[in-house]
Amino acid sequence: MDLKNFRFETDADGVALATWDMPGRSMNVITEGVMDDLAQIVQIVSEDAAIKGCVITSGKDNFSGGADLTMLQGLGRAYEELRATAGEEAAMVRFFEESRRLSLLFRRLETCGKPFAAAISGICLGGAFELALACHHRVASDDPKTRVGLPEIKVGLFPGGGGTQRVARLMQTGDALQMLFKGEQIRPQMAKGMGLVHAVAPKDEIVAQAKAWILGGGSAVAPWDVPKFKAPSGKVYSPAGMMIWPPANAIYRRETHDNYPAAKAILASVYEGLQLPMDLALKVESRYFAMILRTSEAQAMIRTLFISMGELNKGARRPKDVPPTALKRVGVVGAGFMGAGVAYVSANAGLDVVLIDQSIEAAEKGKAYAHKLVTDQINKGRAKTADREALLARITTSADYADLRDCELVIEAVFEDPKVKAEVIRQVEAAIGPDAIFASNTSTLPISGLAEASARPEQFVGIHFFSPVEKMMLVEIIRGRATGDRAVATALDYVRAVKKTPIVVNDSRGFFANRCVTAYLLEGHKMLLEGVPPAMIESAGRQAGMPVGPLSLNDEVALDLGLKIARATEAQLGPDAVDPGQKQLLVELVENQGRLGRKNRKGFYDYPESAPKRLWPGLKDLQPTHLDPDAVDFAELKHRLLVVQALEAARTVGEGVVVDPREADVGSILGFGFAPFTGGALSYIDFMGAQTFVALAQSLEAKHGARFSVPENVLAMARDGGTFYGTAGKQAA
Repeated sequence: MDLKNFRFETDADGVALATWDMPGRSMNVITEGVMDDLAQIVQIVSEDAAIKGCVITSGKDNFSGGADLTMLQGLGRAYEELRATAGEEAAMVRFFEESRRLSLLFRRLETCGKPFAAAISGICLGGAFELALACHHRVASDDPKTRVGLPEIKVGLFPGGGGTQRVARLMQTGDALQMLFKGEQIRPQMAKGMGLVHAVAPKDEIVAQAKAWILGGGSAVAPWDVPKFKAPSGKVYSPAGMMIWPPANAIYRRETHDNYPAAKAILASVYEGLQLPMDLALKVESRYFAMILRTSEAQAMIRTLFISMGELNKGARRPKDVPPTALKRVGVVGAGFMGAGVAYVSANAGLDVVLIDQSIEAAEKGKAYAHKLVTDQINKGRAKTADREALLARITTSADYADLRDCELVIEAVFEDPKVKAEVIRQVEAAIGPDAIFASNTSTLPISGLAEASARPEQFVGIHFFSPVEKMMLVEIIRGRATGDRAVATALDYVRAVKKTPIVVNDSRGFFANRCVTAYLLEGHKMLLEGVPPAMIESAGRQAGMPVGPLSLNDEVALDLGLKIARATEAQLGPDAVDPGQKQLLVELVENQGRLGRKNRKGFYDYPESAPKRLWPGLKDLQPTHLDPDAVDFAELKHRLLVVQALEAARTVGEGVVVDPREADVGSILGFGFAPFTGGALSYIDFMGAQTFVALAQSLEAKHGARFSVPENVLAMARDGGTFYGTAGKQAA
């Protein structure tokens, strides 16, 4: 037996142990080589009479993160190549057989006649957990880092290795669908309660317990292969079944707006599969899986949310010639909401933090925010009291800038006022060491302008967190005109340390994310002033794929902040730089109506104490006209809300603000929730095709004005048949 990814040994009791330990990798992943090895293991175990059964475990800290999605991308390329030479039917047959190879392998393991047990510690997700589900017994370690789950939906796929069928036969159908739709990582005890694992044990005992189960006569027959097996929720066509499926279909529509083919495929796979014997059910799942693999949604989401995001997290945009920075002590100036959040995530990453504000009381208030966040984690069982004490001990509060002297990086998070920031910059630079990096957390003010107050602009960089800091995963690193490579590298090392995803952008007002968000908010305001019913605007945003409508998002970021930014922009760039209708609307809401957004419980929405938010009835009085809802082109509303953002993203590329399309796509999804099923703002254009996109944008421009004008770089792609990724690839070569 020639195994390249597993160690295989049989003990004196006749129980085999297959230890998955891929050479040269920090994480086990399912590849063609791993499938070849597993096939050999199944064959040896089933044919060798001296082997009573087999335990599969990992030789690494984690069991496995699942399948190598680049392998699945390769299937798509092979399909296209074969279709060009042998035709559609031959290509599809080959594609189907290759895409179900893993499912057939797991079924062969499950029915080989010998018991298999999985001993799981650390991460066990996706195809790796489907492997565990195909085993007849599962023991998970009680290690705090152990997680199991099927997160494929988050990259536009669904479990294609038997996951939809086995999970739906292990638990109530409603619970199974919820698990598959959410794609969450599940802790060991919860997994046991759900019936996904059979036992939870200390890490150093899981293999022994798995072996003991085999020696104790563990069955080599899966529950669903036992004659007269009944699914936990009974038959699909039964009174109980009819209590599940109509609501499930309605929930799917409500949550996805039919934008995610993989979610619909999960629903169909479970619905059809539960009416069939296991082998046929798995074949149904495989057919849906092959179909989903070929969708543009899956291709876009895999590229952006798995491949590109992974590359950015590993430092794809880090200056290569700068040695790694081992940060130990970070300063945060400004203990308000943003500064407190930055202090928390820094301390949570194990860094020592000096939190500065005008008074020690203000700084302590910021530290109290960290106390609240950890306490919330304790109450949810995700942290211990000792964790809170250790984290808070790493945050030192002060009102004295001199306490920043030993910090390698200082981040200011004070008011968005250039004069205030300039004074902070001078005081910080007077206190810190000559090699320390200074970073501004400004959300809109150009970094190059702020750096004019710095005595060392090459060590001045933007680190723009999104709010709330502890939840939002994106951070924009802004390179000013004078920013040096060491400052950028230090910022990237810091962002990686606090477990966020960085994008590097060049300096401009609003950088990348806020420019696109501003376009989205403006379009919502424009629709309101046109007389479109507010509820229809919000629904169009959600159905287009955004997490919330533009009016709701404006409430979250605060209406008064939007008005301040509009006035600051007008003061610096002139009246033509702001939309007069939008400014008038914000003035009315903020100054005449006192509506600031969620923070004072009234904005475009009202926020009652003990009831869901609801659109403010007074909005209709702010509309100059009222359109008949039946006369409004709802599809056009959806197009407007996405196209206006995509155009702004394209402009940032044309202006050199964004130089890598991966960053625009990852940034647009993580930063402001741009319709994830599209793969991001630039992938939205690429997958639609530049010609089609230009025609759509120009039709909107003719009807709604110059904000839909197409930038030259997109017009050029339409003429040449190009794409953003194709252009970037040529430039990289």
